[in-house]
Amino acid sequence: MASSLSQRAAAPRGLYSPEHEHDACGVGFVARADGRASRDIVDAALTVLGNLDHRGAVGAETTTGDGAGILTQVPEKLMRRLFTEIGADVPAAGHYAVGVAFLPQGERRAAAAMDAIDGIVAQEGLDVVGWRETPIEPAPIGPMARAAMPVIRQLMVADKTRELGGIDLDRRAYRVVKRALHEADTYFCSLSARTIVYKGMLTTAQLAPFFGDLGQPDYETAIALVHSRFSTNTFPSWPLAQPFSVIAHNGEINTVTGNRHWISARESQMRSDLIGAIGPLRPICSKGESDSASFNSVLELVHLAGRSLPHAVLMMIPQAWENNAEMDPQVRDFYQFQDSVIEAWDGPAAVAFTDGTVIGATLDRNGLRPGRYWVTEDGLVVLASEAGVLDIPQSEVVRKGRLEPGRIFLVDTAAGRIIENHEVKAALAAQAPYGEWVRRQAVYLDNLPPREHIDYPTTSVTRRQLVFGYTDEEVRLLLSPMAQGGAEAIGSMGNDAALAVLSDRPRLLFDYFSQMFAQVTNP
Repeated sequence: MASSLSQRAAAPRGLYSPEHEHDACGVGFVARADGRASRDIVDAALTVLGNLDHRGAVGAETTTGDGAGILTQVPEKLMRRLFTEIGADVPAAGHYAVGVAFLPQGERRAAAAMDAIDGIVAQEGLDVVGWRETPIEPAPIGPMARAAMPVIRQLMVADKTRELGGIDLDRRAYRVVKRALHEADTYFCSLSARTIVYKGMLTTAQLAPFFGDLGQPDYETAIALVHSRFSTNTFPSWPLAQPFSVIAHNGEINTVTGNRHWISARESQMRSDLIGAIGPLRPICSKGESDSASFNSVLELVHLAGRSLPHAVLMMIPQAWENNAEMDPQVRDFYQFQDSVIEAWDGPAAVAFTDGTVIGATLDRNGLRPGRYWVTEDGLVVLASEAGVLDIPQSEVVRKGRLEPGRIFLVDTAAGRIIENHEVKAALAAQAPYGEWVRRQAVYLDNLPPREHIDYPTTSVTRRQLVFGYTDEEVRLLLSPMAQGGAEAIGSMGNDAALAVLSDRPRLLFDYFSQMFAQVTNP
């Protein structure tokens, strides 16, 4: 942990008591609203990351971290210089995709993987501009992190005509990334014409010294998203460090098992003219992913399939809309339609996201993760899991606030401003006649033809309850309150009955299935 055992056991001092300490992943971003790229943004983001160190974790080896990373815009000056130095013919800005690859350990296996990826790139209609050995400094990292460290290389690809760029090139690169994972045992932190990720099984202090690129003076960006990892539901590993290709996440996705199953069930029916055949990209959610990694995999797919990133985020993390009488009817229609397209990924979760042009964050409808933001008079926007991550004179702050449940905070560097929650949702809701689609296509139980009522005597009802395995407790505590009040009964999470699979009594079929959830103690 960031603090030592002796510090945690220390006696209370003043208002501080170590028994009140709680930890969770740290997320933060720094951006210039006007989209002006500079080295200052990288330095500021690394400072934010360092100040979120206590929100990450280490093992018994204090030099082996759970993970730390940074996501920025592609630093055009730096990438052009570095790849030109190795003899690559670098295409025009925005017309190449570049990213960091975690290849299999061992030079022979890594070389074989690179050859396989070259073949995949060609099959997807792209050219390899060049492979570059990413300069790293592994000396400061712990033995466990070094033992698990992949061979790290950087790949640059481009369309054969050199005309494809931006998100259109990212769609091709996405196919390379998914196929490389399945066919070449290679994980890409990112491969994009818009953004790049540097991350690893590192502490926050190790990130910049480890990746030499991050210290280069010509590494410039207008957007930087950082993450300090506390692995609550998976063991640390290099690929599971964050940020991922489009998000950084603090919290848990309690519904992740069901979400993964729904995506898996639909994969065979997925179609996208923009992305192409889905078959070679399956599974969308790979085995061994964390809940955050699976969320990122689906969000990236939904985004590249034709929706803006804020649209995709609001589909997967919807506001509580069902019983909100004050919500704009058009926005309600938007959410109701999306509810029929994809299931909500429920937290507690705070998710920061970027596509290289917009950067923002949102809380799920429960709102159990912190997020605070500041805006300065010169257009600097800072958001993080806590206050005090960057030393900003209060005289320069023109606006500050916090993330709220179900609301989105968005900075659009192309428009040069912050787009408010209501404006984002109103614009998305107006893009299509969602209400008309819902009214035309939805089938409501209340509208079904009435069934003929059959009046069963008490003995007959009891006999049927026995046949289908209902217990007195279920009838009394679950069914009766629902019949009387029209709502599910409220109870505790505990269940001291024998597991159905181990019980010697007949049980209902659905008793053999249990909901999985993360019991969160550190909101």
